[in-house]
Amino acid sequence: MNDTTTSNDIRLREGSSIAQRLVVAGSAAAVALCFTPGLFTHDFLEVVISVVALLAGAAFVGAVMLTPAVVWIITPDEILIGKQRPFGKLQTRIVAKDDIRELQVPGSKTAKARFQLAFTLASGERLTSPPLSDVTHVRDTVARIAAQFDVAGVEAPVNPLDASNPEMRLGEPLEPFSVRDIRIVALIAVALSAVPYAYKLWRGWPPNSIDIMLLPLGAIAAFAVYRFANLVTGAFWVIREGDIRVERLWGNGQPRADHIEGQDVKAITVERRGRSEDEHCIVAIRLQSGRRFRSPRIGSRNEARAVGAEIVRRLGIGAEASQI
Repeated sequence: MNDTTTSNDIRLREGSSIAQRLVVAGSAAAVALCFTPGLFTHDFLEVVISVVALLAGAAFVGAVMLTPAVVWIITPDEILIGKQRPFGKLQTRIVAKDDIRELQVPGSKTAKARFQLAFTLASGERLTSPPLSDVTHVRDTVARIAAQFDVAGVEAPVNPLDASNPEMRLGEPLEPFSVRDIRIVALIAVALSAVPYAYKLWRGWPPNSIDIMLLPLGAIAAFAVYRFANLVTGAFWVIREGDIRVERLWGNGQPRADHIEGQDVKAITVERRGRSEDEHCIVAIRLQSGRRFRSPRIGSRNEARAVGAEIVRRLGIGAEASQI
């Protein structure tokens, strides 16, 4: 859901459409109903599992269908707040400019580049807006709202993805795992693979082929952990005017870096890497050479689109390559 600007208005939205809710709720209900046959068995454990699954499914469906969709329309003189539950009536509220005393921009605990507007009214009530989806212009948006509502002392949010930064940063600077931690994990892998074999010997039973096969598999797993553990640390993107520096680690913990320039890019897209489009979207860049680079997780699809659009601008990528 986008932050769109019409004239001097700023629109913030949160919540899925009724069609999206019905799809999610229907899928959850179908999974829960798969446990229904367990209710008609004579096994007490199966009955308990079926009841718990059905209750959990019903609770999930209820939460999905009852969570309201919220829209804020911020004009120079007031804030119009609309809230609607599926199949319910639209509830509206108007907050006048003169009622606003303070404005804060708290960040999210789960996503560093997610910000909301928190207004404190003259009555002491605190209203929190839906997230700002254009995460590349948070400072400008906050400054604009503070100016039009005559709110002083608004602290500028620390935003690693703001377009006003000379360098936009995606992810966290990388540090290799300590040798001690890697050795501990490798030893655990060896120990787990040897447990079935040792247990059989302790009991005086002959180990079977699976127990014997686990021993070399444990050694291979330990070697893989020792050599390649640092490859799972991810990537750190530094987005500058004209290029992107992608920092990663080799398996031995040594840093490596790739540089992406606009002339190298064949296509740039937004992809989902996880269960939800509200939390697990990234920017993917495919080069002329065929190599692909996937960014660290950004957040919602709209937040990822905002970052992707700023990357397109900074690299000077043509419209034919951009699929944002």
